Amino acid sequence: MEIRKATIQDLAAVTAVEAECFPAAEAATEEDFRGRLSVYPEHFWLLFDQDKLVSFVNGMATDTSELLDEMYENAEMHNPDGKWQMIFGVNTIPAYRKRGCAALLIKQAIEDAKAQGRKGLVLTCKDRLVPYYAKFGFVNEGVSGSVHGGVVWNQMRLRFQK
Repeated sequence: MEIRKATIQDLAAVTAVEAECFPAAEAATEEDFRGRLSVYPEHFWLLFDQDKLVSFVNGMATDTSELLDEMYENAEMHNPDGKWQMIFGVNTIPAYRKRGCAALLIKQAIEDAKAQGRKGLVLTCKDRLVPYYAKFGFVNEGVSGSVHGGVVWNQMRLRFQK
């Protein structure tokens, strides 16, 4: 297994994994990913088994402390020097789940955000995933204002100690 950052050449593979992991109403589109990959490819952590993309994490850096729905579609909201690393998606194809793939990428994203001097990371998740992210130190801040995909999301934050 190999972790690496994304390039625009990963567009089709990233889009296919996203479609396999999320319902259509929640999944980012190829157009969304094209915008993200053109602005912040270094904020995509990809996990490969040989040449097959099996898992990825992506998000933007920003000074905004809350994860806002418009961030998903507007890659220009990315600030390379932003204080917070947002996590938009944690994706692992079904055949590779329960093997620690997502955990490897989440730990790498945390390590990179620390090295970049960020305050921490923010993500949103469904109720059933709150305990999973808590294992990494994320704290549930309650139901977010997100209406993304027409479901209820909890905002979770991992703050780094200064």
